[in-house]
Amino acid sequence: MCLLFFAYDCHASHRLILAANRDEYFHRPTEKAHFWPTHPWVLAGRDLEMLGTWMGITRTGRFAALTNFRDPSAQIIDPKSRGKLVSDSLCLKDSPEEYMIKVSNNRSRYNPFNLLVGDSSKLLYLNKQSSKASVLLPGIHGLSNNFLDTPWPKVEKSKQALAHYLENQRLIEPQYLFEILADTELAQDDDLPKTGISQELERRLSSIFIQGVEYGTRSSTVLLIDRNNHVIFKEKSYIPGQEQYTEVNYEFDLTY
Repeated sequence: MCLLFFAYDCHASHRLILAANRDEYFHRPTEKAHFWPTHPWVLAGRDLEMLGTWMGITRTGRFAALTNFRDPSAQIIDPKSRGKLVSDSLCLKDSPEEYMIKVSNNRSRYNPFNLLVGDSSKLLYLNKQSSKASVLLPGIHGLSNNFLDTPWPKVEKSKQALAHYLENQRLIEPQYLFEILADTELAQDDDLPKTGISQELERRLSSIFIQGVEYGTRSSTVLLIDRNNHVIFKEKSYIPGQEQYTEVNYEFDLTY
């Protein structure tokens, strides 16, 4: 996953309002979001190559999401799968704090990453470079392939669009969030980050929705958790070169 933006504990009717795009190679085998037969409390998509995932939620409200941190110079030999950081968080019984301590203690075994893990009472953020997870404050946040809230053009654009939408909205419509996620406008060259890849590639990766033949936005997800603990999870999956998509929808009440 390469972009997510969310309003955390700052809206009158919702505890979490989140929208995310997963960018990946189209040849990488993937399952759409579903409740896993082996762990029936986990709702997430699945990477069939390494059997991890990029984002998910449990029936008790445990949430986790991951983005890669773009730094070609920091890649390691024989790393562990970063997607397992999310799937393990959703499948294990550790508290978010306990889990993040375990991840921090073993972070050298992974390529650079950003990890969000939370439950009904808190949301934690950890970057591979950090020795300790931080507790997120209420507000509107964005995360791409750098640190949380790094002002890359697509991060700032998506956060501003979400903030504008929420100003006078009590009833949240997932379709509007999907419209933000579908933005294909590229950033201006002067605004592009410098992460160690070519400017041409920086440009192609600068839009909220990445169009490509071999690599691009594979899926868009909207997750809403209201103050009454009702969850709406909607995901659209795309095929390159086609305007059509497949969609899955789940609604359920959290159980504790």
